[in-house]
Amino acid sequence: MSYCLNPQCRHPQNPDNDDFCVSCGSKLLLRERYRAIKPIGNGGFGRTFLAVDEDKPSKPFCVIKQFYPQSQGVSTMQKAEELFNHEAVRLEELGQHPQIPSLLAHFTLDKRQYLVQEFIDGQNLLQELSQQGTFNEGQIRRLLTDLLPVLHFCHERQVIHRDIKPENIILRVKDIKSVLVDFGASKFVANNSPDASGTIIGSQEYMAPEQLRGNAIFASDIYSLGATCVRLLTGRVPFECYDVHNGIWYWEKYVPTNVSNELILVINKMLENAPVNRYKTAGEVLRDLGQNSSVIVPNTIITKPTTQSLPTSPPVTILHKTQSQIDRELEEMKTMFLNKAKPQNQPPNPSQQSQTKSVKKNVIDDELDELREKYKE
Repeated sequence: MSYCLNPQCRHPQNPDNDDFCVSCGSKLLLRERYRAIKPIGNGGFGRTFLAVDEDKPSKPFCVIKQFYPQSQGVSTMQKAEELFNHEAVRLEELGQHPQIPSLLAHFTLDKRQYLVQEFIDGQNLLQELSQQGTFNEGQIRRLLTDLLPVLHFCHERQVIHRDIKPENIILRVKDIKSVLVDFGASKFVANNSPDASGTIIGSQEYMAPEQLRGNAIFASDIYSLGATCVRLLTGRVPFECYDVHNGIWYWEKYVPTNVSNELILVINKMLENAPVNRYKTAGEVLRDLGQNSSVIVPNTIITKPTTQSLPTSPPVTILHKTQSQIDRELEEMKTMFLNKAKPQNQPPNPSQQSQTKSVKKNVIDDELDELREKYKE
């Protein structure tokens, strides 16, 4: 199916290979390349569609974001357009990370702005929560270990995401990695002044107190990630797990599975109201989770050292045997040889048996004496 991107089109569904919409006549291929298939999201500043890139032989999936703010006020339109453009800039800067979608195109067509980005095959964590139920401690630890290096990558490049929540984290099917999406609300911190007042943007139930006042800082993302953990562990909106009058969290009482005190302390420190008491960097959280700081470096390949210990000579342990051990082993060999010398399927003849034993014994004794002398050298 082809989907018409004209917001005023009454019947946007079209046959697969049509070039123009049957209903409104709008062109279906963006830049003669990107064909929308179906809508997959509708936010305050635009619409999102699953699409295919028909310029490539494999026709891979991609995502089209169309700038289409629901509020049409002048100031709102200007702010929305600014944020849309910022998202394109952020994706171009950050899309090199394997857990952030890469930017494929950004253009204006028929007075509408479009952004085309990499498609991430998987469900977001809110969908996972709805289908699989609340997360356990192991799943939360994997999420934190997986996503904190991505936050470190963003913060190192002076970008605050400002809208971390379960809907903006996709569990990628091919490698079960968490992918951080939707940088539309992200903010670039210029001149190392993250405390500069700005617009309140994000989802309030996951926002840090300072972000609610328009002063987002790097630690605000850590707070939002902590609130995301609360949602996944309890199945409740974070507001339902917070005592506003006393300023304390009590989310632990709603967790249906056992959670260690270590993880509780880590999440509570991520959720501290005062930034001075909160984790300031992703590396600090990883440290308290017992993770090596090297995991914050993306694309680092850590190979285990290979050691080869091929023996070039016989084991030296035989040289440390005592004389009594050697005598005992030689006597065992002597007994073994004498037993093998017995005739197997003939009736025993006492005289022959005695002579045979005597001869064999003399031969074996001579051989054992030679071995003794060899071990003594």
